[in-house]
Amino acid sequence: MTTSAAEFIALDERWSTHNYHPLPVVIAEAEGAWVTDVEGRRYLDFLSAYSALNFGHRHPALIAAAQEQLARVTLTSRAFHHDQLGAFCRELAELTGTEMVLPMNSGAEAVESALKVARKWAYEVKGVPDGRAEIVVAGSNFHGRTTTIISFSTDESARAGFGPYTPGFTVVKYGDAAALRDAITERTAAVLLEPIQGEAGVLVPPEGYLAEARRLCDEAGALLIADEIQSGLARTGTLLALEHTGVRADLYTLGKALGGGILPLSAVVGRADVLGVLKPGEHGSTFGGNPLACAVGRAVIGLLSAGEFQRRSTELGARMHTRLGELVGHGLAEVRGRGLWAGIDITPGGLSGREASEALATKGLLAKETHGATLRLAPPLTITEADLDRGLDILAEVLGR
Repeated sequence: MTTSAAEFIALDERWSTHNYHPLPVVIAEAEGAWVTDVEGRRYLDFLSAYSALNFGHRHPALIAAAQEQLARVTLTSRAFHHDQLGAFCRELAELTGTEMVLPMNSGAEAVESALKVARKWAYEVKGVPDGRAEIVVAGSNFHGRTTTIISFSTDESARAGFGPYTPGFTVVKYGDAAALRDAITERTAAVLLEPIQGEAGVLVPPEGYLAEARRLCDEAGALLIADEIQSGLARTGTLLALEHTGVRADLYTLGKALGGGILPLSAVVGRADVLGVLKPGEHGSTFGGNPLACAVGRAVIGLLSAGEFQRRSTELGARMHTRLGELVGHGLAEVRGRGLWAGIDITPGGLSGREASEALATKGLLAKETHGATLRLAPPLTITEADLDRGLDILAEVLGR
């Protein structure tokens, strides 16, 4: 019988595809901001499954919603109506101030769906010649790993060796409004941006950049698509990160935390005249908008509606960023982010990101590197102030050794 962490890791290494390089931690149980491994060691989770666990592990309201729905019906496919879909779509639209919802499963599916909708809208509404639509995207982006999405990635580890690539995309430097202006043409269907780039290291764009992107899209008659899969749903202190700028997108992609850390659930939300270009048979998903996902999603919407998690992210995020700022010059070179979300660059000559992640894990804190010497920190929004401080104490200890 497999019991030790080493045995479980060996089993993974033998039978699962090596498309990840996880830390040598084998989690068996979780609650709130804490996880426990197969050998009984406890860890504070400062990664939150890349923001999929904004509400912590096994939030009781979300578990209750899932259990109740499991006892009723879990899947119908979209061949039939079910009693959760319409309510989920209405509640999500009302929460986000949008008009229509297209439910899917993974974040990458939501992005792919938004791209398809933008192209169809460009042909049917804007009048772009068929097959000529262009979509402008930002360098250093992360929108998923499907073949189309990696076609406009600038991360060679995600892109190299998977061609030929899907055409129709123009890549410009993130945060460069002039480059964005020069890339938009009469054939531009949409501009796709992350309000804050997560995988790139929690990069916050320059002041005014997103407002200028909105203005340029309006001027060109193009759509603005905001990928809020990591940045949305209270992670940065507002429901959507774009709210910090006062800008509204035409379409938003949502995912990760929308499924409450229980199951995959994503959506494209936005203008009805844009999403309305889809007709029966043109797009779909067997599991998209299934009863179980909708029931959990409705419970997530209920948690977000009161604003408690937005407030927690703002208040605890301010505390986290203050403490991280004190480490600049003492193990850190730079700190970026908003709310309970930060990208931290380790001082050159210090630990690599991988080494830091491994050292943190040995002391009971889980975080993960991205792009060399950068770590992403995203504690659950349910974390207590004491546990947040505990995790930051561990980080300071590791960086200062």
